[in-house]
Amino acid sequence: MYPSLYQLNTRVRLTELSRTLGRRATLDDLPDAELDRLVQLGFDWVWLLSVWQTGLAGRLVSRTNPEWHKEFEETLPDLTDEDIPGSGFAIAGYTVHSDLGGDPALARLRDRLRKRGLRLMLDFVPNHTALDHPWVDEHPEYYVPGSELDLTRAPGNYTWLKGRKGDRLLAHGRDPYFPGWPDTLQLNYANPATREAMIAQLLKIAGKPISFQLGYRYYADNPHSRPDTGPDAGVRFAVIFLFPKK
Repeated sequence: MYPSLYQLNTRVRLTELSRTLGRRATLDDLPDAELDRLVQLGFDWVWLLSVWQTGLAGRLVSRTNPEWHKEFEETLPDLTDEDIPGSGFAIAGYTVHSDLGGDPALARLRDRLRKRGLRLMLDFVPNHTALDHPWVDEHPEYYVPGSELDLTRAPGNYTWLKGRKGDRLLAHGRDPYFPGWPDTLQLNYANPATREAMIAQLLKIAGKPISFQLGYRYYADNPHSRPDTGPDAGVRFAVIFLFPKK
């Protein structure tokens, strides 16, 4: 029989708990009774969606993008800015979000899961980062650059960003079939240094008490490149990360 996976929208559930508790809830506040119920229902894995640190830039984009705002209001008619924390996939760093209790809170939750025979699954997004990831200043060469011609051809897929090393035109993260996500930047896997940096990032996560049991499958590519142009033309590969249970 195949293992069964329970996906929890972490921030939504903690928002619900915050209203009940009358204070900000963290991962420590997920009730033991809920975890026990997952065992009773026969689940083997718990996938905590969107636990990593996000930044102010992504939240601002989510709150001011008119198309997104319209969709949010259709789902939640009494929408306020406080209901929009930003996308959990515009990741500014692979540490657990401070609002969720940080790395220590996730380590404690993982222990609670392990005692019940449940395994933990977390996201890993190699395709892109948030607009305000530290690498934007420290290693802008990790990202897909753009030109004025690129910006003219596809203005929604590129953005100018100010940094300590000067202003740079960089590509938004995207897949080949949809416009760029304006709260992200596309990583450039044609640059060997980018590949090494992401491998190091993943190994760093795996070395923590909150290490992955199973990494999230995602496509890492450069959807901005055309098949016949550029040093990164045709760069496309699938990434699947598996880690043994500790």
